[in-house]
Amino acid sequence: MALSPTLYSFTNRWECDENDHLNVQFYFSRFDEADQQFRLISGLSDTVAGARRVRHVRYHKELRTGDLITVHSGIAFDGPHLLTVVHEMRNAGTGALSATAIDGYEPSPSTVKSLRQRFSDYQTPMNADATPRGLSASPASARPALDKLLQGNGALCFRGTVMPRHVNADGKADDQFALSCCTDGVPHVWERSPLTQAYLTQHNLGRVAIEMKLIWHSPLKSGDMIVVASGFTGSQNKTFGMRHHVFESRTNRLAATLDVVALTMDLNARRAVELPEEARTAISKMVLS
Repeated sequence: MALSPTLYSFTNRWECDENDHLNVQFYFSRFDEADQQFRLISGLSDTVAGARRVRHVRYHKELRTGDLITVHSGIAFDGPHLLTVVHEMRNAGTGALSATAIDGYEPSPSTVKSLRQRFSDYQTPMNADATPRGLSASPASARPALDKLLQGNGALCFRGTVMPRHVNADGKADDQFALSCCTDGVPHVWERSPLTQAYLTQHNLGRVAIEMKLIWHSPLKSGDMIVVASGFTGSQNKTFGMRHHVFESRTNRLAATLDVVALTMDLNARRAVELPEEARTAISKMVLS
């Protein structure tokens, strides 16, 4: 079956960041809206498949001010999860694939056959472009304590408060809120490496994420205060990894984690550039323990 159309949207100037392209938090907000529409269309719900365990996003081509956006969604039973919802975001003007998201569910294995029958009209083969590459598909099982993170190369990079505008219809903070906290804090993480704001400005480079994995461990509600503790997870020739941990401040309860694969982009050529050896070495010495 063909993917179902689940979103028609537009890239607003105020949603674009210092790199002059759509900020990642707004990719997540659009995937969230597309998912809500797909649930209505298909009948998928937490009661049927359990709660979403992970949302895994890959960024393929930039969306810039004025670009038209569409999202189409379906269910892949040959994906990395027992039930994988696949969302494909495209530039409606060019048809180019802009981003993909897969939502992972783990219903009881005994129900998979009945779920295949139930969602037969919405099944689609797993899109190879959406398959995780720089990050594993499985949700991380480790739930480190805040004090342990800060003792093991992690550092605080953001403090904030969940406002009423940040919660969804269920009264829980949404994906966009988690992403906005991490993206506002991430320049402070980069600043710990040789890839400082001064270095990036001097070489006309931008900070770019190419893959992300968001996991909610426990909900946040309006009025909750949070801190984000982050650190590096490794580096390669052109990319490096980091992990953000969102904690509820009053009890230091872990609410969410966001894994990121990042790179530097030449803002003229709009292409990734190789990391300097100094940066790779420094990052390798600061990996979270």
